[in-house]
Amino acid sequence: MRLVCDLHLHSRYSRATSRDMDVENISVWARRKGIHVVGTGDFTHPVWLRELRAKLEPAEPGLYRYGETRFVLTAEVSNVYSQDGRLRKIHSILLSPSFEVCERIAAVLGRFGNLMADGRPTLTVSCAKLVEYVMELSPDCLVIPAHAWTPWFSVFGSQSGFDDLESCFGDQLPHIRAIETGLSSDPPMNWRCSFLDRVTLVSFSDAHSPSKLGREATVLDCDRSYPAIVDALRTGRVAYTIEFFPEEGKYHYDGHRACGVRWPPRVTRQHGGRCPRCGRPVTVGVLHRVESLADREEGVRPPGRPGYRNLIPLDEILAEAMGQGVGTARVRDEYLKLVARFGDELRVLEEVPLEELERATHAKVAEGIRRMREGRVYIEPGYDGEFGRIHLFEDSPKQAPAATAEGAQMSLF
Repeated sequence: MRLVCDLHLHSRYSRATSRDMDVENISVWARRKGIHVVGTGDFTHPVWLRELRAKLEPAEPGLYRYGETRFVLTAEVSNVYSQDGRLRKIHSILLSPSFEVCERIAAVLGRFGNLMADGRPTLTVSCAKLVEYVMELSPDCLVIPAHAWTPWFSVFGSQSGFDDLESCFGDQLPHIRAIETGLSSDPPMNWRCSFLDRVTLVSFSDAHSPSKLGREATVLDCDRSYPAIVDALRTGRVAYTIEFFPEEGKYHYDGHRACGVRWPPRVTRQHGGRCPRCGRPVTVGVLHRVESLADREEGVRPPGRPGYRNLIPLDEILAEAMGQGVGTARVRDEYLKLVARFGDELRVLEEVPLEELERATHAKVAEGIRRMREGRVYIEPGYDGEFGRIHLFEDSPKQAPAATAEGAQMSLF
């Protein structure tokens, strides 16, 4: 069985998250997107955990249901602590097999931070200790480093991370069996680091609103149960991952957003890592960080690594093709019409024959999906917290390019 899984998201109890991120809306949008198993997010938050207990019913072993949607109990935590003379800020995803284990985890983690303050709590404990405590509570749990390359809050982040997994997790490293690559990197970038050959590469949405579910996801070859899902994540039984075009991620390039400076790594090195306008250090992005740790050339695919598919959310394709904003009524209505006709968004993006799409929607929409499937897109890479801008048609309106050296403004992929 193949399961489309999105196991990293947040409830409305997390900061900067939509009030619509409740059980009902997550369930509706998971079905629209074509996600078979979705995370709950935020199980460490006491109020959200009570809501989950009240609304979810037991399903297959370790899974819960709301209507036809299957849920896994998940959370993200932020570890902020000092190690080796540096402040570390690392985010991790937790998977739990039961509500009882969630409650035991919360009881322990509550000693290190205020769990009511945020659905993604800040904890003053090291990542190694976090893994030790969680795995002692239940060996069926799983800890996954979240968005592993983002500069500010990740295991390899340029601002507060480490150069390898062992330095972060110490003697708990054997429990780290998967990492989340994040929106600003894709599998080929991670393949360049041989020290990641021992872990499964996964992708999830980190959604803060229902419509962002499934923008990245992992397709597993396993049965529909918690033990089977965790075993597949540990052993690498991944059919493929669903990916952003990584240039669209908001930390792909280096840069300084306040001054409009966006650079590829080689230009950053030419300028000594300093913004030419204000003289402050630029934020070193994911591409640069991967290059600094890589020990393989580009294009080398390690044995056994699964494939991946770069997708653009359907509402973004519709908006560009129709000349409308993503949140407009016309785009929403066309989105719902296509999802109702073909079953779910992923089927529209990946499987529905173009001839059928041409009969069902505007010709330019079908052409946009064709171009996406072929990887023929135009991207202004994201940098320093600014999402990249992706276009399928050369005549699409584009904002003025950010300041660059040697004109690194637009890439054709």
